[in-house]
Parts: sequence; structure tokens; C-alpha cells
Amino acid sequence: MSFLNVGDQAPDFALQNQNGDLVRLSDYKGKTVVVYFYPKAMTPGCTTQACGLRDANDAYAARDIVVLGLSPDTHERLKRFEDKYDLNFTLLSDEDHSVAEAYGAWGLKKFMGREFMGILRSTFVIDGNGVISHVMATVKTKTHHDDVLALIG
Repeated sequence: MSFLNVGDQAPDFALQNQNGDLVRLSDYKGKTVVVYFYPKAMTPGCTTQACGLRDANDAYAARDIVVLGLSPDTHERLKRFEDKYDLNFTLLSDEDHSVAEAYGAWGLKKFMGREFMGILRSTFVIDGNGVISHVMATVKTKTHHDDVLALIG
């Protein structure tokens, strides 16, 4: 499977957020949306990435950008993640990884000599018309928040 490309229509989705409420990508029509896929809440890299986005919230809000973080975690685990790190953006539960698959963010990973299927840490910027304007197939957790802002301009 390969990532979606710039110019592709972003597949719509409806997933539970950290509070158990249903959120659709189409709810944000007219806004720039950053959809980022991460492997597992409360792990070191994912926490670094989420806290960077939390700390950059004012810069995102000033540009009217919505951030949606997707992982295969349950919405209950996402709520604990939000509470523990005082996160200020929406986390979505993609337990069956169907959205990750639709975006090409689910694939073969290698870790410590083991191969398995999992989330490929990646980010998609979606314009107000629902079209993918940027794809980040490689993400650095420490600078992700700044890298996305620089990409959007």
C-alpha cells in the first residue's frame, strides 16, 4: 500500500474522539486540517509529537488550522493521554485501522528484527475543499509541529 498523493481527495471518515463523540473529517469543510497518524498513545515518540503540537496550538489557531491525531488506541486510552499531557486538540480512535489503510498509513514495519503491520507515522494536510495539499511520509517527532507549520506557510 502507498500513501495518498497531493491532489487526491481526502477520504472522509467518522471516528470516536477521546470523549467518545463521533467526529467526521467533513465537519471541518472550509478549514485546513492536519491529519496525523501515530502508533500508540503514551509512548515516548508519540508523547513528544503530541506535546509539540499542544505547545504550538496558538500558532495553529492563528492560521485557523485544525489538528486531528489518529491512532489505533481506544477512545478511553486517548482520553487518558489527553488528560495526562493536557493536550488541546482532537484525538481519534481508528481501532480497526481502516482510516489509516485508506490513507496508506498502515503497512509493514520493522523493529528490533521483528516485522509486523502497524501505523506508519505520517501526516496529511487537507485544504478547505477536502483535497490533500501536503503529504509528510517521514515525520520527526521532536520537530513535527514546526515542520508542518513551515510546510503550510
